[in-house]
Amino acid sequence: MGNSESASTDPRFISATRSFTHKKLEDLKTLFTSLAFQSQSNGEFISPSVFQTYFGIHGQLGERMFDLVTQKRKDQKLTFQDLVIAKAIYEKGTKEEIEEFIYQLLDVTGDDILSRSDLKIALVAILDTVFPPNDSEPGISSSHEDIVDVFLNAGTFSKKVEGSAENCMSFEDFKSWCSLLPSVRKFLGSLLMPHDLGRPGYQVPRLVLGNTDPNFIILRREYAWHIGGLLPQLELEEWNLLYHSSVHGLSFNTFLGNISAGEGPTVLIIKDKTGHVYGGYASQPWEKHSDFYGNLKCFLFPAVSKGHLYFDLLGQTVTCNGEFHLREHP
Repeated sequence: MGNSESASTDPRFISATRSFTHKKLEDLKTLFTSLAFQSQSNGEFISPSVFQTYFGIHGQLGERMFDLVTQKRKDQKLTFQDLVIAKAIYEKGTKEEIEEFIYQLLDVTGDDILSRSDLKIALVAILDTVFPPNDSEPGISSSHEDIVDVFLNAGTFSKKVEGSAENCMSFEDFKSWCSLLPSVRKFLGSLLMPHDLGRPGYQVPRLVLGNTDPNFIILRREYAWHIGGLLPQLELEEWNLLYHSSVHGLSFNTFLGNISAGEGPTVLIIKDKTGHVYGGYASQPWEKHSDFYGNLKCFLFPAVSKGHLYFDLLGQTVTCNGEFHLREHP
């Protein structure tokens, strides 16, 4: 293996190896050998292009990840010890270490300032990866500009930058932003995992609409992906439309009958007269009860209006400490 002498004496590498089992280290060696062969480097290093292709990270976000993994050496050579050290921090580190790594990753220009333009570049790269341009399923938009604006406007930029009229995002701002965008956080936290369908942050629920006109559907696939960041992987495969007021009418009894007939969890999407889109997730089937019921898995998700994210209350589902209570409003 290339650079074996330096690897054996690098305390960071020695410490990083303790984060993995012997089997995992052997798997990493096998992966490195394969990618180094593709890089035509005599087994010594992985090239940027091979790295980006294998892990599915392209453009400025991919370049920034390569820079961080190679410890900012700028020599365009990713060694085995680089890979082990980076994965130990990025995947096995403390919550603070992982978030610090992601925070640096989003600074795609590498100027130690996480600006709005940095975030925009990263978000476009994420959405282009999750929603490829040739994806023609219902609910997909050919442009992600409005979604990018929504996600950007959810962030706070409180850190003053000397010589600049615009503030940047502090580390604390970043952590708060991640709490609002769980799918973005999942995506950014899985980039050094194998590039396959099971990668966290990549799965988009398939919307099964039946004969319903897709133009009637409030739930865009980008929103479904966003909501899915808070759900377990098994609940992200297929979402079936149970009720839509334009299709089934405005009867509350019809609404309750349709959603009660479905098994398992449900997602409720509401668009009010002012254009706000918001909703909630119920982990248990809907039933009429005289009191609150449910569990802590129930949640509300933000409203979307005019490029902003808000938190709002639902019109017909009231949540309290993770429980929900169904009651008909006049």
